[in-house]
Formats: sequence, C-alpha cells, structure tokens
Amino acid sequence: MQLADAPVNAALKVLEVSAGSALSTRLMEMGLVAGTPVRVVGRAPFGGALHVDLCDTHLALRRTEAALVSVTAS
Repeated sequence: MQLADAPVNAALKVLEVSAGSALSTRLMEMGLVAGTPVRVVGRAPFGGALHVDLCDTHLALRRTEAALVSVTAS
C-alpha cells in the first residue's frame, strides 16, 4: 500500500521509498526510511496534503510525494 492511500490513524511501517529522483532522496533525509513507524494524522480536503506523524516529527506531504512511499500495517 502507498502512504497516499493509507487510512487515517492506522499504525504503519515504511517498507521502502521509490528510488531514482531527488525527491525520494529528500524524503529519506526527512526520516522516511525502511522500518520507521509512521501514522497519517489527517488529510486536507479535495485531494490536498497529508499530515504525517513520524516518530517525533510532523510532516505535510503532497499526495504525489506520499505515493512514493510504500507502507505496511505494523
């Protein structure tokens, strides 16, 4: 499942970030690496950004950015 499609408040774990772009490198620098627990806190209406809780960090990601991150239920 992609992070962009994950349900709100579900306990998730990052599997991988799609490689090959500067954006994927930046996402990994922000802490989205394999094995990291993550939770979607909220979604903006009309296909807007996702509010993601990652350890003690809060991120706002566009849906296109979140689609690069594969997650699984933990």
